[in-house]
Formats: sequence, C-alpha cells, structure tokens
Amino acid sequence: MALVGFELTSPAAAASLIEYHMHMAASESGQKRVALTFDACMGKVDDRILNALVNNNIKATIFASARWMKYNARAIVILKAHPDLFEIENHGAQHLPAVDEVKDVFGLKSAGSAEAVAAEVEDGAAAVQATFGHWPQWYRGAGAIYTPTSMELVKTLEFKLGGFSMSGDGGASWTATHAEKVISAAKDGDVIIAHINQPTKPAGEGVVKGILKLKEEGFSFVTLNEAF
Repeated sequence: MALVGFELTSPAAAASLIEYHMHMAASESGQKRVALTFDACMGKVDDRILNALVNNNIKATIFASARWMKYNARAIVILKAHPDLFEIENHGAQHLPAVDEVKDVFGLKSAGSAEAVAAEVEDGAAAVQATFGHWPQWYRGAGAIYTPTSMELVKTLEFKLGGFSMSGDGGASWTATHAEKVISAAKDGDVIIAHINQPTKPAGEGVVKGILKLKEEGFSFVTLNEAF
C-alpha cells in the first residue's frame, strides 16, 4: 500500500519544530481501513483500551518506551500473547522528544543534541528487542515533534517515522465524549494516534467507544507494517 506523507509545523511549537503526518492511500478493494497507533509513554496501562482491543480482535501498533516497558510486565505478557493483534514499535528510551535543540516540547525537555537523539532512538529500539524479541522498524518520538535535521537522523538510523493523520485523544486530555466523537468520525486511510498509558483519564473511555463504533461501521484495522 502506498504512503501519503507530509510535514506540518506544529501550532503548539516553534516554527522550527515539525509534526509529521501520514495517511494510507485508498484501498483498491474499497474496504474502509484505519491504523490505530497508541503511545505507551510512561506510567501504567489503560486496561479499558487494551482489553477492548483483545476482546474485539482489533489490531493496533503500540509505540512503547523503555520507561513504560520497565514497569508494565503484566501488560507486556498480554501483548506478547497476541502477536496477531499487536505490533510493538519504538517510542524511545527515556521518552524524550527527538529534537536536536534545547527546547520545551509540550512540557517535556528535548533530547537537545544529535547525539542525544541517536541515543534515545537506538536505546529505545534495544529495549524493544530485549523485551519483545525483535528490532522495531518504526520510531515515534515523545510529543511526535521533530526538527528537519532530527527527522533525517532518524531515517539515517534506518527507522521509519511513525506519523499520524489525526489525534484520537488530544494527548489523553480530551473528555470521553469528545474522544468518542472524533474517533468515530475517522475516514478510510486515517492513522490515529492515542495513548494507552493513561488509565485515570476520561479520554480512554471515549477512545474505546469510538473504536467500537468504527468496527460496527465495517472498518478494518491494520498495523503500520501491514499498511505501509
């Protein structure tokens, strides 16, 4: 399947910071498809989302940080038990934005240099390898924000950037009602970003409801490796 990718300057960041967007090309079969991607940044696991995906046989790509994997052994057992559903990719070692300048990104301190970005990316990949037994192909930095040079660096390290076409939870900040409304309005080819590490936030409930509405409408769910 073809990749439609484009870069946008983030409205929440300085002009030099880029938010990478991607979208699936139209399906030749006419089947409506979305790619669900979830960031597992740090903290715990949102069982509302994880259980809904397992119980409804819904595929998703999980971007897991080394910090998150270190403290979520129970969730890792579940993810490993369902390799047909879950594709585990790289969300970095310390959950630092992959920005090679000293900047604040959504309240997170950036990696700050090319060397630190490379360490964040490669050490995160090594953690996925150690935990799940495979070297990831995709990388998404904390905050999903980059500079032009850090984007090129990630590609030089032979990782594909995990972009998205729409947010499904506003960084886990939305109400359940709003998250449900946005996700249920997804279109064929959308790549949705949401979070699976915020079990106490209302957004997770809406994420589940929105996904189940898409399933009822006949959407199929694909992982990034299946889509691109």
